[in-house]
Amino acid sequence: MEKDIQTIEERGAKPLFDRAYLFRLILPLVAEQFLAMTIGACDTLMVSSIGEAGVSGVSLVDQFSQLMIQLFAAFATGGAVVSSQYLGHGSPDNARMAAKQLFNVAGFIAVALVVICLPLRKPILGLLYGKSEADVMKNALDYFVWILVSFPFLAIYNSSAALFRSMGNSKISLKVSMVMNFINISGNAVFIYGAGIGVNGAGLATLLSRAVAACVMLFLLGNRNNEIYIDKFWKVEVNFPMIRRILTVGIPSGIENSVFHIGKILVQSFMSGFGTVAIAANAISNTIASFSNIPGSSIGLGCVTIIGRCIGAGEKGQAKSYGKKLMQVAYVAMFCTSMAIFILAPVLVRAFNLSDESARLASGVIRTCMCANVLLWPMSFTMPNILRAAGDAKFTMVVSNISMWAFRVLFSFLISSFIIARNPGSTHLALYGVWFGMYLDWIFRGSLFFARFCRGKWLDKKVI
Repeated sequence: MEKDIQTIEERGAKPLFDRAYLFRLILPLVAEQFLAMTIGACDTLMVSSIGEAGVSGVSLVDQFSQLMIQLFAAFATGGAVVSSQYLGHGSPDNARMAAKQLFNVAGFIAVALVVICLPLRKPILGLLYGKSEADVMKNALDYFVWILVSFPFLAIYNSSAALFRSMGNSKISLKVSMVMNFINISGNAVFIYGAGIGVNGAGLATLLSRAVAACVMLFLLGNRNNEIYIDKFWKVEVNFPMIRRILTVGIPSGIENSVFHIGKILVQSFMSGFGTVAIAANAISNTIASFSNIPGSSIGLGCVTIIGRCIGAGEKGQAKSYGKKLMQVAYVAMFCTSMAIFILAPVLVRAFNLSDESARLASGVIRTCMCANVLLWPMSFTMPNILRAAGDAKFTMVVSNISMWAFRVLFSFLISSFIIARNPGSTHLALYGVWFGMYLDWIFRGSLFFARFCRGKWLDKKVI
């Protein structure tokens, strides 16, 4: 396989993308991801004004919400991969048909989730987080209603943003994300501080911001000057062969992302017995640590466009060459953000109105995470997007599922249980055990993804 794939320079081929194009694609994605993270951070920061029970309640719902968000993102990725490969192949009409089918799939799933989960929200949270304290659970239930209702709007926004990225236009989703953030932050200020409705205010602000963003994205996608545009949104056109192509990537990615977050929820579930201090520290640690992942996740989104178009054009050598370059950039960028957060961790956690005990615990956890991020995160989470963009989604699904259950769930439970057994009441140390189980997960999955990339089997995949 390696002998059949020559580099761009060896073949004398013209590169499909120059450096300026890569910067125009990736830099807006970095800014957009930062703004997206800001929504969750602002919710947590503003809710923290009503106490740790509010922070913990929002955190519990966010774990379930992230599961749904990743499900929508998986189908959006499937649509973006198919659209990117068609654009690379020179078939814009098929790319537009794929876009229409993406909305059919994402919209149906989002509405179904609301219909099923809304009346069952109390049993769902009770099953997952039954050990939580009463005031934490009350806040979680209140916040959950608004987040559920926002899911259809979020599905539309994610699908639209993925399609604009497949066209190489990431500035659109950045601009809409800025509007969404402004509405969310302003809404938080009005509803939490002005109206004094606590977590309900945070949820309502999130719903309004997502609804506006979805409407704006639909309007922009109606522009016929785009390579991919959608007219007559209200007209249902079902193309089962195209849906099957989208699901070829979307279903494995959806299973992978869903299982990943189900594992996180299970970990959160047994952590609910650690007490409010540990839950609050874990919530803030996740919020702050997520900012360090912005460069890696942004480059991963860009990989879908770059690698997808290379594969669609039949340029396997360029696909591998761009994959290497993008991974190098991801590692350099992740080093810069992780080291900055490592140094500033004690200052950052103080912004969330935590108790001294929770702040110290969160600061320590964040610093261990930043060390692991520098070495392990890009290979574990940026690299699989390169494989998915070529259509190698089943491999990433199998590896991620095995790694999640064997390491993230099992080892987190075993390590934290061992710590508590040796030191009864040491729930603070047990929280470290949960995070170290996660690092083992990164080591395993990253090693297998790296081996897959080097061997080149992913380049034999194609979805169109």
